[in-house]
Amino acid sequence: MLSKPRIHADPGLHRDEFDPVPDSILLLILNKVADIRSLGRCSAVSKRFNSLVPLVHDVYIKIDRIVPADGESFEESANLSSPKPRHLFSHLLKLMLLTILKPFHNLRNPSIGNKPFLPQLSHHSPSQVLKNFTHIRNLRIELPAGDVGTDDGVLLKWRAEFGSTLQNCVILGGTRIEKQLDPRDCDLFPSAEDNGSMPESFYTNGGLKLRVVWTISSLIAASTRHHLLRPIIHDHPTLRNLVLTDAEEQGTLTMGAEQLREFREKPIAASPSANRTQVPASNMKLRYAPYLELPEGIGMHGATLVAIRPSVEANGGGGGRMEAEAFVGVAFEGPFGIAAKALAKTRTYLLEMNGF
Repeated sequence: MLSKPRIHADPGLHRDEFDPVPDSILLLILNKVADIRSLGRCSAVSKRFNSLVPLVHDVYIKIDRIVPADGESFEESANLSSPKPRHLFSHLLKLMLLTILKPFHNLRNPSIGNKPFLPQLSHHSPSQVLKNFTHIRNLRIELPAGDVGTDDGVLLKWRAEFGSTLQNCVILGGTRIEKQLDPRDCDLFPSAEDNGSMPESFYTNGGLKLRVVWTISSLIAASTRHHLLRPIIHDHPTLRNLVLTDAEEQGTLTMGAEQLREFREKPIAASPSANRTQVPASNMKLRYAPYLELPEGIGMHGATLVAIRPSVEANGGGGGRMEAEAFVGVAFEGPFGIAAKALAKTRTYLLEMNGF
């Protein structure tokens, strides 16, 4: 008996080119993608992709805009014409605590009707956006701008390493940066004999006050960022490396596997006056050069390097931290890394700082 003829759809219409590719290979590809916007788009490709995206190990979040809770742009609420805040102490907490992300395209989860895989970021914090990712190991978050306002031509960079509290911080500053080095400037600051005293140029034109502001402002920015990371760290026990930086590369906070473990196990000391981690009593090593000639035709006036490390009593011996001198050596890249290493070889002035 002959079977009845049956009509089938064209098999080619249902063929998925990724079907032969194992999940392990697709995950390797998705980990290379990293950017959370692109991952959101990938999750909308198919049910298979939607199930694999939450398993990626490497995630990168770029925050495009700062919007306070009342909906005004930060520039409007601060009454500033420039997006960079000039009044650090009055605006830093608003800048950091009210950070949200620019909305994604309206991506839909193919397996859950019209429910987006990633929530609309205009109404959610980074910790909420990341809640669907269950296997994150390496996380990088980028803010739209640095936290500390500086005048044109002034250089300020910092890098901090945290566990449950501050473990290392390096601050590099220059009162004026010249992109095209004038050879005549090299003769303006001849090598003076080292008489054990700070050069007079360190104090002139408010130089001492400026460097104090650099130091305190950078530490406040670092401790505020650290405090904001608490929900992300607690919600993602798989994290092994975390970096919080900004598009201007002014400041970078880093936490490795040992620092993250310590963060989870030890209580965090919050500052009583603000939503930030308390900075412990610390020892500071300050180096200074009136003028520093760098590669790529860069000249740095008033070059200053401050290495900060909590005192033994305040630090409690936190595990996994990098030695201070080694941390200075890897804190910055390019010509500024060269500047930090060159300043590290100059005379060291020891200072102490109370916790705040």
